Amino acid sequence: MGNYLKSLLATVDREAWQRFFLAVGGLSLAFAAAVFSSVAREKGNVLATAAFATSALVLALVVGVMTVPFLARRVAAARVRDAFDYELTREGMAYLGLALLIGVAALNTANNLLFIVLAAMLSAVVVSGAASAAVLRRLELELIAPQNAFAMRPVTLRVNLHNPRLWMPAFSVKVFSPSDKKKKKPGWEWRKTEFVFPKQNSWMRLPDYTLGRKLPPPRQAKILTRPLYFTFVAPRSTAGIEVDVLFSRRGQYTQDGFSVATRFPFSFLIKSRKVRLERELLVYPALLEADDFLDVLPMITGEFVSFMRGRGTELYLIREYTPGDPGRYVDWKATAKTGDLKVREFTREDERRLRLVFDNPVPGQVSPPAYEHAVSLAASLACHFSSENIELSFAGTAYEGGNNLEDFLRYLAVIQPAKLQPGAEGTILDSLPVSTDYNVILSPCKLGSLPSALWHSSYVIYM
Repeated sequence: MGNYLKSLLATVDREAWQRFFLAVGGLSLAFAAAVFSSVAREKGNVLATAAFATSALVLALVVGVMTVPFLARRVAAARVRDAFDYELTREGMAYLGLALLIGVAALNTANNLLFIVLAAMLSAVVVSGAASAAVLRRLELELIAPQNAFAMRPVTLRVNLHNPRLWMPAFSVKVFSPSDKKKKKPGWEWRKTEFVFPKQNSWMRLPDYTLGRKLPPPRQAKILTRPLYFTFVAPRSTAGIEVDVLFSRRGQYTQDGFSVATRFPFSFLIKSRKVRLERELLVYPALLEADDFLDVLPMITGEFVSFMRGRGTELYLIREYTPGDPGRYVDWKATAKTGDLKVREFTREDERRLRLVFDNPVPGQVSPPAYEHAVSLAASLACHFSSENIELSFAGTAYEGGNNLEDFLRYLAVIQPAKLQPGAEGTILDSLPVSTDYNVILSPCKLGSLPSALWHSSYVIYM
């Protein structure tokens, strides 16, 4: 009993009750002032009559200013929160058609039994509407999702439906994403342009404005598009459903609300109510497992290992030449003395540094499928080399750089072909900071068009 009273007191709106008691007290004082004003008028005391009447009006005005706007805001908020949408089902249409036929027959025959049957059928519709509204009221939703995921890889989401009511359960509730059918058409707006006369020679240029339609906002990719069904949720309990979601493309996914709907109890109407729930999910590019990624990886690894062998400074040994050894490591003095081809081998340095560079092309320079493949390849290489014993760093167009894998994946998740800024020349390859790192470059430019400083320390993958 004590827990029940605590739960009941926790649901009490204290501010509303305070406003209620203040309003009752103020109106009581206003009523008493009006009574005293009438008594003073009967006794002929004009000054007291005016004072009491003014006091009554002022008290009534204060109560109205303090109470009426507060209650109006609460009613408006409650109506918005508990606003229901209705959709007539086929069963409901058939039922109402049958009720119409019975009503016409009752009017034509004046049969009291038919009027009783019609009243029972219409009362069932009223009861169905009240019951479905009661089922949906005060239901709360919770979406548990990871902060990020990879495209084309399933991720598990959990949707919890909470019923905070003390005694009434929820039956047959469907949770789904609201549709965008009721979007308003974009209006008109003034846009800044430039008046040029004549257009060929451009002798005169003046600021100008043109009237055009507003561009519609881009459609937001939603996290959950599949409806979920909850059969029963007990009072003061939570029911949850786990669902595997597969995102077909990278990017930012946003969920700004859900709808809860029910057909309970007679399926005459589908009654739904919107529930505000904002969630965001960043989907990383898809990781490649195709043959092209498996083919390019050994070549990158071989070039990188060969580059690292030549970076030592201290001689380790002189050994016999083996096929595949670079020609720059041949020791001609030892070869001349022994008559056999000898090569020098240096000590291997502990630090292995590799820099992954994404040279973002301008729009139209690369086809969309090739661009998406390049983005996925960059993400796949970054994840692969991050698991190796390599000091990895990243660079890209409009990317601040660094060695944080998560930051680079977030950069790749939302990247799009970008135009060069006004006054900017060249690409990210022209402004790469000088370092001793080995560069793996994904670029629309071939090796011949790269800066000469990158030729001997880079492996280029053409988009």
